Amino acid sequence: MPASTIKLHVSHTYRVPPAVVYDAWLNPEIARRFLFATDDGHVIRADIDPHVGGRFFIVDRRPTGDAFHQGVFLELKRPQRMVFSFSVEDHDHNCDRVEIDIEPLGGGSRLTLTHEMCAEWAEHEEKTRRGWAHVVEGLGKELEQQQMKATG
Repeated sequence: MPASTIKLHVSHTYRVPPAVVYDAWLNPEIARRFLFATDDGHVIRADIDPHVGGRFFIVDRRPTGDAFHQGVFLELKRPQRMVFSFSVEDHDHNCDRVEIDIEPLGGGSRLTLTHEMCAEWAEHEEKTRRGWAHVVEGLGKELEQQQMKATG
């Protein structure tokens, strides 16, 4: 019998401390530039209520229509961990769970994201992995730009 969920993992290394990575994820002004933002879209709404039980709601306006991403924060331990439920509008279930672990790495940090998704969405596993890779890479670009502004 197949497992009822699939776990996929994405990681990325940053040149900033864990607290900077953690805080950027929860800051709506920064998050709107990387969180669920696509290259051909534009985030038109980024509501983030960063406390356990708080919700987030991100809307990316894309050529194919608006994409809605939402969830509830289940665990927040600054600066090393956050866990949230996750869903997109056309999938109103909330069995998806995302865990983000941020560990110090020299003068920087490594973020590891684990997305546990319903097995019924197995055909979307690779697309989901690529989506999260785009998010964590986008965060890296955003943090690099902020660092350049601060030092330049």
